[in-house]
Parts: sequence; C-alpha cells; structure tokens
Amino acid sequence: MRSLCVSVVLLQFFETCLSQFPRPCANSEGLQTKECCPVWDGDGSACGALSGRGFCTEVLVSDEPHGLQYPHSGIDDRERWPLVFFNRTCRCAGNYGGFNCGECRFGYWGPNCAEYRESVRRNILTLSTAEQQKFISYLNLAKNTISRDYVIATATRAEMGENGENPMFSDISTYDLFVWMHYYVSRDTFLGGPGNVWRDIDFAHESAAFLPWHRVFLLYWENEIRKLTGDLNFTIPYWDWRDAQSCEVCTDALMGGRSPLNPNLISPSSVFSSWKVICTQPEEYNSREALCNATGEGPLLRNPGNHDQNRVPRIPTAADVEFTVGLPEYETGPMDRSANMSFRNVLEGFASPVTGMAVSGQSTMHNSLHVFMNGSMSSVQGSANDPIFLLHHAFIDSIFERWLRTHRPARTSYPRANAPIGHNDGYYMVPFLPLYRNGDYFLSNKALGYEYAYLLDPGQRFVQEFLTPYLQQAQQIWQWLLAAGILGALITAVIAALLVVARRKWKRSQRRKRALNYEERQPLLQSSSEEGSASYQTPL
Repeated sequence: MRSLCVSVVLLQFFETCLSQFPRPCANSEGLQTKECCPVWDGDGSACGALSGRGFCTEVLVSDEPHGLQYPHSGIDDRERWPLVFFNRTCRCAGNYGGFNCGECRFGYWGPNCAEYRESVRRNILTLSTAEQQKFISYLNLAKNTISRDYVIATATRAEMGENGENPMFSDISTYDLFVWMHYYVSRDTFLGGPGNVWRDIDFAHESAAFLPWHRVFLLYWENEIRKLTGDLNFTIPYWDWRDAQSCEVCTDALMGGRSPLNPNLISPSSVFSSWKVICTQPEEYNSREALCNATGEGPLLRNPGNHDQNRVPRIPTAADVEFTVGLPEYETGPMDRSANMSFRNVLEGFASPVTGMAVSGQSTMHNSLHVFMNGSMSSVQGSANDPIFLLHHAFIDSIFERWLRTHRPARTSYPRANAPIGHNDGYYMVPFLPLYRNGDYFLSNKALGYEYAYLLDPGQRFVQEFLTPYLQQAQQIWQWLLAAGILGALITAVIAALLVVARRKWKRSQRRKRALNYEERQPLLQSSSEEGSASYQTPL
C-alpha cells in the first residue's frame, strides 16, 4: 500500500467511522494519490486485508442520469462523490465496517462483528430525570471535544492545488462535525465569481434521499457519542410532537427554555445558552465563494411559536401523520418539491398532509417544525446547530419506519434514475466515507440494529420503558454489585463463624457447670456411705 494513509489508533471494536475526512487521508499524499485505504492496527494491513475484513479497491460510481434540476457538470466537488477527492477506498466484507474495516456495520458488535444487537430509541419525555440529564451532558461533551478521527475541508478541492500541495483541513468538535456535514451536503454550488451560485441543488433534501440520508446521519451521530462516552447503551431519544400546542422540550430541564432577557436566546439556566453556532451565514459564504470553516458565529437562537403563522399555522397532528403514512407511493412525478401524492414529499413538508398535493408558501410536517422553532433551526444549512434537530429527525425517521412496515416496498420503489442529482438509488451519500448508497438504506431499521419504543408491542414497550433502564443501570454498576455481594458474603461468613465459636464456648461452659455440680454432690454420697451401715450399697 502507498504510504499516504498512516495508521490510526482505534478506540474500541465498536467504533464506527464516517466522514467528513478521515485524518489518515487528509493530507497532500492522500489528495495526490486519491487513495484512502488506512491500515487496520489489528493486523497491520490496509483495510484489514490480511484478516479478511476488507480490501482497497477502485470506487465505481453510478452513471445513471439525474434530473434536469441541475444542468451543470464538473464544477461541484460533490458530483459523482467521492471521485474528486478519492477514487480508491476500503470495501469491507461481511459485517465489517469503518473507513479501514476495523469496526462493525450498523447493528453488529463484537471483535468479529458476529453479534447482532438491537437498541431502542425512546421518547425524551418518558426518560427519567437522570437519563435526560445524561443525554444533555453527552451533547455538551460532544460540543466541547475535538473529534479524534475526522477533520473538515475548509476549501474546495481546486483550491488545494492540482496535486494536493495545499491541503486545507481543520479540526472540529464532534458535535460541530455533524453540523458542518449537514451544511456541506445542502450548500449552494459555486459557479465562479462572488455571489454567483446555483441554488437548486441539495444532496440530502427535496428528493428521494431525504429519508435514507438522515437515517445514516443519525446512526453515525449515535455511534460517535458511544465512542466518546463509552456508553454502549446510548440511543438518540425522539420528541413525539403530534398534536403538541407548544415546544414541550423547550425547558431548562431539557433543551433550554426561553431567556427572560431576550426571547430569541436560550435561558441562562440552560447549558445551551453558551453554545456558539457555525455555518449559519450562507449568503456570506456565497459572496466570498468560500466554504464554512466552522468559526463560531454567535449564540444559538430559538423563539418557538413566534414564527410566520401563515406559513405554519400549527404543529402537525396525529391525523396528519396517519394520512402521510397511508400514501402508497414513495416518489412521484419529477421527484422533487413539486411532487404530488408522494410520501417523501408530504413527510418532508412540501406537500399537504390533508390532500397530498404540493403547496407553495406553506411548510408542513418535517419543515413545519423547523419553521416553528424560529431561529437557528429554521435555516437548512445551519439547522443542525440546535440539538432539537436530533429529537425531531429521530421522530421523522420513526414515521419513515412506519411507512416501510406498512407498505413493505420493493427496492425498485426507490428511484434508480432521473431523480435530482445525488438522490438516485446508486448515488453515494455526500459526504460520508466509507461509502453508502442511498438505496441501501431504503429498508427497515430492524436490519440496522435499532427500534423505536412506541412501535413495539405493549409487552416489549413495558420492558423497554420500565425494566430496561434499571437493567442497564445494573449492567453499568455490576462490578460494584459483585463486590458488594462478595463483601456481604464475607461478613455473613464471619458472623456465622463467630456464632459457631460462641455456641461451642457456651456448650463447654455448660459441661463445666455440670461437672462442678457433680463434684459437689459426690462427697455427700460418700459421707452417707461411711456414716451409715457398712452393708449399705447405693445403686449409683
């Protein structure tokens, strides 16, 4: 293997790796050779080839035509992803995964990735206070911890030089890594010159890949938190907002209440009040023809409910969700925001959840919650700055799951060609490394190792919502429980031994007393014999 990709120290076998750019490949040599096949430390070979985990191979991208929404070619780094950066990457075998095949794919665990394990995402409002506080502490830890494995690109590939002589990458926190990824996948295309951009492009919104892309996004985010905290039981909670009259999670105990000093800010009592947002100024980046470099741009903004009521008159209802799930077609017509009777377009929020027809000037379903939050979450490119984004998209993903289980669509229901650029079945998701095709995630989450509590049957739901938290806590402290059990057994043994010794002493004491009594009575018998008749014979 070429020497461009040096070995990285893996944290544990359960780690899962993603983009933006793995550190071993974010350098001049990686850009020049266009190869990203890092060594797996387990056997010292590229992609763990000696252990049969994977191998370094050419990247083959789909040549199926995309829609007419994007008429350009060869000017955006995201076209035919990831060929502008790399044309050789690791292809992992079996259940192995990660950018060097040193980890497991979603849902599998263990050193050989042979153990299937299903995690359950639960409603944040039903979590215990301790569980809610732990989730918030994890968010804050991720916000303030630099990612060990990944960096972001702060310039286009052309700006880095023809041979990669000017690599422009930057460190970023674990939380902000995902904010940047969401920005990067949805940003405008630079056409050359200040402000000259193509806006009708988005590799994760407004077409078929909206739901599979965000599904992978959440799975990776979940795994990054597990890596960071060592908490293998961690799952992203969801907010079931059906029929809500307000932002139920906007409290100081959860995602932050409203500041009494400024209704657009988070309450000073919340940890989120100190957060700085990134990638929230798309027009500024367009005017400079520059990428977001993840510099802090001010406080997190949110003013739920004080939005344009004409655009979003209410939060979606349970009836809206039921209508949406009942739509049989995943995509229709042009497969974009103008599609009618499309499950994806209604759920994303460009069509009515009452008629199924595309609407202009209004935001429904998924989009309506973003507008309702009236702040950082209301801009597509910067929306992931608000941690409510995670709760919201987890619930959107659960509705997607309901639709999949209801209709059991064939793979052919997902568009193979002519969807907007980036959304065809065979297109690799931008900007993930290792590579994942859109159509590969058009399947039930059962195959990906997770479930939603409210989709379980009543018995399973009881176990997950009431028994599992206590079992998980017991699992986390089993060493202490074992030590306490051993100590208790030792104490019991000591007490039992003392009782045995005490009883033996008591018995010896009783025997001594009886012996003394016998000695005191014996002289009287002898005296009587001596003083009485010589022929006296006692039967004693």
